[in-house]
Order: sequence, then C-alpha cells, then structure tokens
Amino acid sequence: AKIKTRPYKHGEPMKYGLKIKPDGALDFLSLGALVHRLDPGVIPFRKATECQIHVSGGEFNCAANLADCFRLQTGVASAMVDYPIGDLIAERVRAMGVKPFYKLFKHNGVNGPNMATVYSDRGYGMRAPVVFYNRANEAAALLKPGDFDWNAILAGGVRWFHSGGIFAALSSTTGELIIEGMQAARQAGAIISFDLNYRAKLWNIWGGQEKAVSTLSRIVENVDVLVGNEEDLQMGLGLKGPEVSAKSKLDPAAFLGMIDQVVTKFPQVKVVATTLREVHSTNHHSWGAVAWINGQSFISPTCELDVYDRVGGGDGFASGLFYGLLSGEPEQEAVNLGWAHGALLTTFPGDTSMATLEQVKAFVQGGSARIQR
Repeated sequence: AKIKTRPYKHGEPMKYGLKIKPDGALDFLSLGALVHRLDPGVIPFRKATECQIHVSGGEFNCAANLADCFRLQTGVASAMVDYPIGDLIAERVRAMGVKPFYKLFKHNGVNGPNMATVYSDRGYGMRAPVVFYNRANEAAALLKPGDFDWNAILAGGVRWFHSGGIFAALSSTTGELIIEGMQAARQAGAIISFDLNYRAKLWNIWGGQEKAVSTLSRIVENVDVLVGNEEDLQMGLGLKGPEVSAKSKLDPAAFLGMIDQVVTKFPQVKVVATTLREVHSTNHHSWGAVAWINGQSFISPTCELDVYDRVGGGDGFASGLFYGLLSGEPEQEAVNLGWAHGALLTTFPGDTSMATLEQVKAFVQGGSARIQR
C-alpha cells in the first residue's frame, strides 16, 4: 500500500537545520553502480584458487544497510545487465530488501555491457589489502540523464536521496545523472546526501583531479548532508588543506578545521561527517567518527577493532548516521549509531551489514563481546 506523503509545512520544527519529511513510500533512495567483489580472503590474487562473491556498490551499500539492519523502506536506481552475473546481483539486492529501479541492458555474450568486477583480497597483519577493478564496458558508466523516470520513482514520496563519488567518477554522463536525480528529489521534498568517496584510479582514466573537482563541486551545490574526510574534501572539492594538523588519525581537529571552507563554498550544506581510523595493522584499527551538524561538532567514542573485512566500514558509518537523522535522534546519538554500525560492519565478510539494530544499539550503550545468551 502506498503511504500518502505531505509536503513539509512552514512552521514545522526543523532538526539539524534540515526539513526531513515525516513519511514517504521510500525512506531512502540511492543512485549508483551495482558491482560484484571477488574476495579470495587472506590469499593474494596471484596465488588464489577460490573466491567469495560479495555484491556491493558505495551507494547501494547504504540502501542495503538501511533496509536490512535499520528496517527502513529503501530503493536503488542502477544499471542491470541481462546475464547470469546480473541475475546474481539482482538476487542479492532482493535479499537485502532493497526495491530496485533498473535501466536494463542486454549482454552481447562476449564483451558486455558488464556489471563491474572489483577484486579485493583481505590482507593480513602488516600486509594491506590490495584492490583493483575490471570496469571495462560497465553498464553503469553508460547511464545518463533521461534514463530514469524520476516522477514515477518519486511518486509515492521519498524522504532521503543519496549518491556518491564512485558513481560520479565512472563517466562524463554519470555526474550529470546524479545532478538530475538530486534536483528531482529536491522538488519532491527529499533530503540530499552525497559521499565524496574520492578514488584517484577512477578519475584518472578520463578526467583526472581537475575534472573531479569541477564535477563534484557542481553536484555538492545540491547537497544537504556531505560525507567525506580531509583528503576527499581536498582532492574532490579542491579545498585547501587544514591549517591545523591532526595529532593522530583519531584527532578530528584537521577535519573540523576545514568546515568553514566547506560552508563558505557550499552554504546550503548542513551536515559534514566522516570516520576517523588509525590503522595499526590490517586486522587492528582504532575507530572513531566526527560530524559537524548545523554549526556544532559531535565526536563519537573511540574503540579498538579486530577487523575481519574492512571494506564497507565507511558506508556502514554513513548508513547509521542517516538512520539517526531520519529517526530524529539527538545529534550525538546519530553520530554514535553510525560509529557503532561501521565498527560492527568490519567484523563481517562482505560490504553490507549483517548486524541487527539491537546489536548496534547495544554497542552504542557500551556493549561488549561477551556472549549474548
């Protein structure tokens, strides 16, 4: 049954400086590429004999986490190819409870279009994970403005629209599609978020950093909630490095020192957030998070992580933060929910959540690894 939505009424309380709609057929909609990640575990690819297959995508991961762990109604707009890898990915999207909105492509049986492959071993101890891609003839890179009927997708109401810098980096048309989607979602009354996720490898093959800055800056002009660390802000938006140097990777001073620049360039941004991670070894990280929310700073607790699979931790943080904001939690609680969910996500294989909301809340309250009977 469709949930009737109403527009935001003038005079209603604004929280976090954001006008978050109270209801909608979809709580959250992501636009981005779906990929499959091949994971040989601790064995490097050059010696691997078998792999696990994880379905992923920086933008999709948030929709999946919010549906599966946080029990929200979420959707993903993406490219889908009619071949067995596409079928595998579509099945996992359904399993996570995410409603798909696909632009369909036919595979020619030989060279595509394809669903991208990400190769990523897990590393071990002092050996870091190694990540590389095969994004040749990727269907998602062919997506362009006009490919989605936003009026139909947004018809029942959408509370929050999300995309990210990985999708923006795929081609000259994906950034334009993000802007089109954001503007349609804004018209429908949604909050707009974007995770900068600057990936030099992806930008370098078609436009380099200069193109990244011009594209991402145009996107971020439409954004209310921005996720990204100091490097993302510098490389992706061309901002100057922080004047304050951080004493450690867990010190938020450098990140917070850049907020004035963000807000001067993009005055409509009301939330900027990132994780804080000190990597001692592949399997031992110190973990924290920080958010600037409508003029105030909120810093999570820190904890020591025994990491099983680090991929997806940042998306895990963003998901928990978004849930907190969508649920109207106090700012500190929203940051802590993101921090806790991101921490838990590193204990699971794959890129999307296997945690429950109860586990996340227990961790926020100071939960431990004692067995839960």
